[in-house]
Amino acid sequence: MTDPERAYRAANQQTLALWQEKADIGAVKSSHYYDPDRLALAAGIKPALTNPVARLLQGLQQLTAGDPLADVLPASGFHFTFLPITLPLFAANAPLPAKTTALVDLWQPYRAQPIVIRQLRLVALPAQLLLAGIPDAPAIALRHAFCERVAGSAWQNELRQRHGSGPLPAPFWHSTLLRYQADRLPAPLRACFFRQQTFDFGAVSAPLMLARVNYNWTVCEPIDHPMPAPQREADR
Repeated sequence: MTDPERAYRAANQQTLALWQEKADIGAVKSSHYYDPDRLALAAGIKPALTNPVARLLQGLQQLTAGDPLADVLPASGFHFTFLPITLPLFAANAPLPAKTTALVDLWQPYRAQPIVIRQLRLVALPAQLLLAGIPDAPAIALRHAFCERVAGSAWQNELRQRHGSGPLPAPFWHSTLLRYQADRLPAPLRACFFRQQTFDFGAVSAPLMLARVNYNWTVCEPIDHPMPAPQREADR
């Protein structure tokens, strides 16, 4: 069993134990998981939406129709995070800090590298449903290498703040399909997970990108290419 598989199994076991103990949704959250308006820096992929995943998202939309607490990932935001680098720190249309140039330079060996994630399956958190999979070995090596480079750069504080007390890099390779604005998912969404928890949703593949994104990647502004050096006064 791979490290991600162990992490997914442990997450599901912990969530199922909690759901068994508490059948209600608990307290409704007054704030969003992440700032819905500001943007973060992250690396990841935006693969084509496969038929099994499209059907899954459509089913979640139908199941939660009219529920204001349910936030289902729009098809246009389908993505898998490779490495989240910052919290949502940046206002839309605001210039990025000057040190972004160094981050983009660090990124160049990884830009457009193909990533494959297989054996996609549902993973349940108390109030979320994830689609998570097993990356090919080259992807694992690339992520560790890039994470180490960022951790040794001027972006190390932002990276640590984004991951909190969790490991670097995080063990999951996933896309968050549904967030629920309460402590726990309601019964219909739990039943959806129970019905499909053993289903293999296939594989996805796409080239890596570094981008400025909103919380669900429906806003995705690539910043892959090296930024031009500022002109000297004498050159203007």
